[in-house]
Amino acid sequence: MNILITAGPTREFIDPVRFISNPATGRLGYLIARKAKKKGHNVFFVVGPCHLPPLKGVKTIEVVSAVEMKREVEKLFPSMDVLVMTAAVSDWRPAKKSSKKIKIKKRWTLKLVPNPDILKFVSGKKRKNQLVIGFALESTSILKNAREKLRKKKLDIIIANTVKNFGTSQNTGKIFMLYSDGKMINLSGYSKEKISTLLIKEIEKWKEKVMC
Repeated sequence: MNILITAGPTREFIDPVRFISNPATGRLGYLIARKAKKKGHNVFFVVGPCHLPPLKGVKTIEVVSAVEMKREVEKLFPSMDVLVMTAAVSDWRPAKKSSKKIKIKKRWTLKLVPNPDILKFVSGKKRKNQLVIGFALESTSILKNAREKLRKKKLDIIIANTVKNFGTSQNTGKIFMLYSDGKMINLSGYSKEKISTLLIKEIEKWKEKVMC
């Protein structure tokens, strides 16, 4: 299969030296990409700024901003069988980036504008023989919010996660895998390595059903 995986944070620059971002490490996406490659799939890895070793045999595309990530996903998605969107894309970016370092030392207001919704774009282009997996990071009403995102974004699978797991190497909070047919698997306590293995198994089972 051709599998596209996004990972890591995005950075939305205010000026040449300051930016808005988040503590995403990209590790889960990295593990999924590595596992998929080991299983013999063609893997495309679009990754934001993070410290990860190279993935041998994987087409890796480094991006910085949400707009750059959308552009790469938009180019690659039509030829993909699967998209796994683990990236923690910034919801907003500064309305205007200063070309010079801002030196003011007084109170000022930063205007933000929404970033493009990559999953919304994908759902509008998705074909019947494509699988799209999203992630939902929630601080409250985890399952309710994840199910709503699963429905609105027309996803096949969504992994609901808590902020307790965000930006860490270990998962200590609740995690659930929800399917568009209503099925749910509790992944709480699973390591990122175990989740990546399970996800590739689920992707391969989906492919077997499509081919039947």
